[in-house]
Order: sequence, then structure tokens, then C-alpha cells
Amino acid sequence: MSDSSTPEMNHTNPGAVGLDPAVLRDQLFELWNRKDLQTLHWTALQGFSKLSEPLEALLTILEGCPGKQRGRSHTVGQHILMEFQSWMKESPQVTLSSLSEQQAMALQQRALSLLTDTQPNFVESLINIYQLNSLDPAILRLHIIRLQALHCYKEAAVLAIKLKLQKELDMEEMCVPLILQNKLPLAESFVIGHNHLEQRLVTLLDLWCHPSFSVEEISMRFPRISLTKQCMSQIQPKLLTKQVFRLLEKFNIDQGLCPNALHKRRLDSLRFLMYKRFVDKSMTEENWSDHVQYVVADDLELQIHLVEMLVRYCGLQKAAQWSLRYNIPRNRLPSGVWETQQSLPPGLQQIGRSGSAQTEQWIPSRSHCQKFYQVPLTKDKVHFVDSPESLQRCRNIVLKECDIVGVDMEWQPTFGCISTQQVALIQLSVLDQVFLLDLCANGFCQHPDTISFIRSLFSERNILKLGYGMSGDLKCLLATWHQLLEEPLRMEGMLDLLNVHQKIQRRKVNRTQNGPKDVLVGEDSAEKGLSLLVQQVLGRPLDKTEQMSNWEKRPLRISQIRYAVADAYCLLDVYSVLSRNPAYFGLPADLRSISSSQSEKSADNKQKEKHAKQMKQAHGKEECQGAQRISPPRSDTEKGLLCGEKPSEDTPALPPQQLRVVCDNMLQGLGRYLRCLGVDVVMLENTDDHRVAAKLAQAEGRFILTCGQPFQSLRSQVGEGCCLSLDCSEKARDQAVQVLRHFNVQLTPSDIFSRCQACNSDQYAAVPRKDMVRMLKQKGFLQDQDNTNYTQQQEEEKLGDILTPSVTPEIPRYVQCQWAPLSGLDPDTLTFPGGAPVQLHTVPPALLQRIPLFYVCTRCGKVFWEGSHFGRVLAMFQDVLHITDEDTESAAAAQQN
Repeated sequence: MSDSSTPEMNHTNPGAVGLDPAVLRDQLFELWNRKDLQTLHWTALQGFSKLSEPLEALLTILEGCPGKQRGRSHTVGQHILMEFQSWMKESPQVTLSSLSEQQAMALQQRALSLLTDTQPNFVESLINIYQLNSLDPAILRLHIIRLQALHCYKEAAVLAIKLKLQKELDMEEMCVPLILQNKLPLAESFVIGHNHLEQRLVTLLDLWCHPSFSVEEISMRFPRISLTKQCMSQIQPKLLTKQVFRLLEKFNIDQGLCPNALHKRRLDSLRFLMYKRFVDKSMTEENWSDHVQYVVADDLELQIHLVEMLVRYCGLQKAAQWSLRYNIPRNRLPSGVWETQQSLPPGLQQIGRSGSAQTEQWIPSRSHCQKFYQVPLTKDKVHFVDSPESLQRCRNIVLKECDIVGVDMEWQPTFGCISTQQVALIQLSVLDQVFLLDLCANGFCQHPDTISFIRSLFSERNILKLGYGMSGDLKCLLATWHQLLEEPLRMEGMLDLLNVHQKIQRRKVNRTQNGPKDVLVGEDSAEKGLSLLVQQVLGRPLDKTEQMSNWEKRPLRISQIRYAVADAYCLLDVYSVLSRNPAYFGLPADLRSISSSQSEKSADNKQKEKHAKQMKQAHGKEECQGAQRISPPRSDTEKGLLCGEKPSEDTPALPPQQLRVVCDNMLQGLGRYLRCLGVDVVMLENTDDHRVAAKLAQAEGRFILTCGQPFQSLRSQVGEGCCLSLDCSEKARDQAVQVLRHFNVQLTPSDIFSRCQACNSDQYAAVPRKDMVRMLKQKGFLQDQDNTNYTQQQEEEKLGDILTPSVTPEIPRYVQCQWAPLSGLDPDTLTFPGGAPVQLHTVPPALLQRIPLFYVCTRCGKVFWEGSHFGRVLAMFQDVLHITDEDTESAAAAQQN
């Protein structure tokens, strides 16, 4: 048979010359530069078929690609490799096994040298085509070490993960450079699935949490790595501690292996408790004492810190008492504490115990009853369940006689020192009584009858179980009973009133102004969560004073029992009122359908996800057409935050008041959070064009915060680095944290609410209660019967004296704002110089009895007052909050005066 093959027909004939790979490469390059991808596709498929040695030729082509795949997210080399894989599916005869061992090894070595790219598709394709996993691990290890020597730390780690070489490499040599380059997520990926490596990474980070740790010593091992300000900020003990605890939970590692992070977390918790007790004054003495003892435990250094803080916050006597309790050595005591110890009479040498659990009355004071929701039960209707016998009585009533049960749970606050808490108390409320399951009673928690009862209760579909935010309760249940993980808890007949409440709140904006005012509470209400729902439906909020108390300490105080009973029983009362007239609250006739049907919020989230997916596909199409755009985020810090230019390495720490931004109308939630934290924020209205943001940024020197498609056009209108794009699918709180970290904003408690959330002004006027009363009466918002607690002398004071320059309010916590003199308010019209009237209609008369000082924005007239919202914001942003001894020392001193 004569040879009729042409030179291009190819790998079936070893003697054929075939197409020159360099010629094919040039053709493909030309088509790529012309963005003619369709022609490139057909040219590649035809060209591969004409190569005499396709596997070798492919390497020749890839070796000639510019930049060896590094730089852009989609390159000509990656595209050629993708086309080659498609062609291989139609050419099964082209495999590495068809070559000799020597030829295959040579190609594998060449392919290995190309793996300096971190694009997953590129790496995986080369590994699969050339079967690189079959190479000797020693050869692969040498290649990884060579990449590290070239300072390609990221590329080395990605390749090591793909080739499963973690056990062959030194964890510190691989992970430390990544951490120094702010690539901790990649270091996590390197160790995940290898228990000993996971533990070594966590203990390494814990060592870095030690006060004597010096990042300079570590960086000396890697002198070629330039540490940016951003990277340095991520290696600070506070953030490292957070990462350690996150990884402890993720990898299920004993926290006893991380003493430094645990000490740092406890020290931060101690500072937080000092602030809550002596500055914010939102925690009772007994709760504070319980929490302090839990946080300090038997750590001598923390005990000394406690005494030092007490000297600053409340003087020598209490510091001396606590130093005696912990028997702190004399040489470690602050100045003056030892002498105070010696002068204390015997009765004051120990911290007094209140004994309130025995002396406190079940029925609270009259003022308490007028202010808060009260359970319509006597004390004998509250039953402690702490034995199999008492449980049987509870079981007979709850499972056999009731069709609706209110369920709530309490657990010990651990301030982040333990990831998931175990339940200490389960409250079950029925029509005329409440059962308190005491899981701290000896042997009761793990008794088989107790677990059996819990399973029976939650799986009984004929009993409606009411709760509020039940996902948190169930998470703690799983931590309490690991049996529920082995044999999952069956959930039937559940109604989470949180879903019902969310529906009420969403309907709030659509209600007419003539709607019932006792149902819907304004945005400025200090109540949140279940307490807000109770106030909206039943007229009075819950008393949450005991919420953050020691629920594992026995005996429980009367006030704790009263709180626990109210939290469960109010669910029955709320459900009863809502069920009688659901339309009045904008609810469907069957409340149970709310939990099983798709909520509007879920639908909104799905719509956002769909939009994000469409945007992603659109961007992908642009990339295939050769369009350039910003690379996607590569770390947790960069996640969701795309910048025209990364912040300068010399970015200094910035107070919130110095950050000036304009929020696109898609980020109004973010804007409100940033204002809440003291940032100068201008927010576009829904009707504003996106280009308005660029004009404001140019005119006022602001940074633009936007998301989605407008980012591309906005960043072209302002300077580099002046436009930031955030992920719209992220929660506003998470977006705010990203912005704070990006600009290195140092947030302190004094910044919270230092700016008006309505109009962005940072100037307030302080109005004492007696002046607020006069203004309310002057404008007809306060009748005599609304204000019976004031003396006749106060009643007879003249309105002409309403505002005097001599009014000097106590120093509030908002020390970062500006205080306007009250004399600037017109006494007749009650308007500020700018024309804004005081919004007196927003002040409930019942508030006057407990609020001594009001704050009025001088630009819009909005009225604010102290409430629990401050504490919630404080807790919400605790991970980026800077509460130091220095920050709070002056505030503590002011409270003492």
C-alpha cells in the first residue's frame, strides 16, 4: 500500500512531519488579538489534528504564551488549553500512556515547569492531561520548593494542594508567607483535611497572639516579603484571636491548646464588662460580678488586670475587696490597694452577697408593672422540673393536656470564649402554668427520660410549639445533647414567631397613617426582637435586665425566674392576640402557614442571587471578549470589596468622623449603619441617577460606595481608589465592617450615634427632662394627666425660662459630636437657627419618667434618647470596636464625679 498521507496527517503516522506548532501558535495568537474567538475555536481543532505529536506540541505552544499565564484572569494560554481538552474528547488515542516511559517523563517535567499559574482550570487541566499526580512525590516536592525560592508562595501553595503534597512539605514554610501576605484562607485550604497540620496552623497563630510576639522576627525569615499596612493590621492580636477561635471551631480543636488567644479573648471580655457596668451602666452588680468571675477564672494575670481596672473605674475600696478575694500578691497590687486592704473593717473585706434570691418578692414594684409586660400567674404556677418524678408530671400535662406550648431556653453567656453554649434552662409555658426544666440539676440533663421527653415534644405534630428565633435555641440544644446529632431531632408543629414578626414589620411601611399606633412602634423604639413584638402586640415591652445573667448559678434569683417565665409565657399571649385578628396586623388567617411558606425576605434574597448570577455571567462574557476588569477578591478581607485601587500601604488609622463617603441608592442600609458609627455619609435617593454620586464625590472630596454595574462607569469619573464596589448580596452590617477595615477606621464606643442617622448632622442640643416637659406642654403634646409625677413647683415654672444658656447636661457617651448651645433654640417656635423644629411628636409621654436627658439634632430636629439600642450596636460591631483602658478611663472618671 502506498503512503497517501499528507504532511499534516499526523499522529497516526509517526513518520509524518505534521504541522509546525510555532505556526499554529502564531495563528491562534493573531485570532486572539483580533478577538475572533469563533474562528480561533475552529482553527485550534483543525490545527491540533494536524500535529504529529500533539502532547509535545501543546507544551511548545504554551511555553510561547506571553507571561506564562500570569496576570489576567483569562489568557490566551488558558483558552488554548481549554480548546485542546475539547479536542482530546474526540481524539481518545492521544494519551500519555501511548508514549514511552522516557518520553512521558520528559513531557511531565516540561508541563510541571509551566505550573506557575494559580488559575484552577489551567492547573487542573495540565495535571490531568499530563498525569502529573503519577510523578515521584520527591520530584513534585522539589518543584514546590523551587517556586518558594522564587517567592511564588501563592502559586506553590495552590499547586501543592492540587497535587496533594501537604504531608511532604513543611507547614510553616508554606503557610507563614501566605499569612504575611494576607492570604490566610489559602493557608487554611493547605491544611484542611489533615488533622496534625490543622492543629499546627492554629497553635502557630496562637503563638502570634502572645503579647511579646514580634512580627518583625517572623518577617526576617522571609525578607523578600513586603509587609503592607493592611497585612500588619491583620496580624494584630485582636484579629488573630478571632481567627484562632474561628479555626478552633472549624477544625474541632481543643481550645486548651491555644492559651494565648483564650487569655486575649478573656481580657477583651473583661474590658467589655467594665464598660457595660461602669460606663454604659446597663448591667446589674450581681450579673457583672458573676460574669467577671467566669471570665477571670483562675488566671492570675487577669485577676491583676481586674484590680487595676477597678482602681480606675470605681476607686480603691472595691479594688481592695476583689484583690483580697483572689489573694493577689502584694508586689503585684496597684499603688494604694494594699493600704486600703489594711484599713478595711472586717465586714467589708469580702464582696457582699445580696441574697436577693431569698428576699426578693415575686410581684415587682408598681412602676415595674406599669413599664413592662407582666405574666398573669402567681408563683405557685411556676414549677421547677429537676428530677424524673417532676418530669413525669410535666410530661403528663404538656403532652397530654395541651395543644399549644411556648418554648424558650436560657444559657450562660461566654463572651466568645466558647463557640457554642449548652442550655441551662428550658421554659415551657402552657395555658395556666410554666415548667422550668433545670438542666443544671445533678444527673437530670443526661437522664434518658429527659432526652426522650424533648424528642417527644418537638416531634408531636398535634402540639403547636411557639418560639422566637428558634434556630439559636436548636443550635444550643445540639451542643447540649450530642445524641441529637447521631439521631437527628424530628421537628413537627413548630411556629417561629420571628417569621411572623418579620412579616408584620415588612407590612409596616404599607399601613396607612390612620393605623393603630399601639400596634406599630416607630423606628426609634429602643426595643428590638421579642421585646419589640410584645410591645407592638401587647402594649408593653419585656424587661430584659436579666437576659445577660449567669443561668448556670443556683439558686436562680426571683428576678431571673420572673424573666424566664415572661420570655416563654408572652409567646402564648402574643399568639392569642394575633390569632384573634390577624388581618389587623397584616397577617394571613392561618399563622402557621407563615413558617412553611416562602417568606418575602427569602424571595428577595433569591432575586438578589439571581441578579448576582446574571452579573457574573455578563462579566464572564466580557472577559472572553478580551475586556479587562478588576480581578475577583482572593481573600476574606477582599471578599465582596472591589476597589479601583488598593489603599496605600501607608494608610494611617482614621477616626470615623474623618471618613467622608457617598452611598449609591442601592446601599442605603450600609449608609445608615455607617452614620450610626459616626461616618460622614451622604446617601442618594431612590430617584437619583448614579452619576450624582460622582458629582458629589468630586465636589466634596468623598469616596463612592456602590455595587454592581454602576461601579464601572462611576470609577471612570473619579480618581483612582475613590470608588469602591461592594457585594449587594452581603448584609449591610458585613458591608460596613468591610468599609471600616478597608479605610483602617478605628471605631470606639464614643463614635456610636455621634451623628444623626436621619440627616447626617453631627451637632446636637442636650435637652434636660424638665425642659422637654415644658416644650411638650407648650405644643399640646402633654396633658396634665400624662405628667403627674412632677412637683407643683415644676408645674408653675414659666415657659419664658424654658431654655437658658446655663443648662449644662452631664457628659454623655457621644463625646465625638458637637454640642450646640440651647440658647439658639427659638423659645416661641421651638425651631433651630436653620429652621428645623424639634420633632416633639416622636417623644412618648411615658418616656419622661425614666429619661433624664434628650438629644436633639439641630439640623432636622429629630429627638434621641438613651436606650438599649446602643448596647446592641456595641455588641454587633464588637469585632471591629476598640475598647481599651485608655478609651474608657475618662468616661469612667466622669461617671464617678
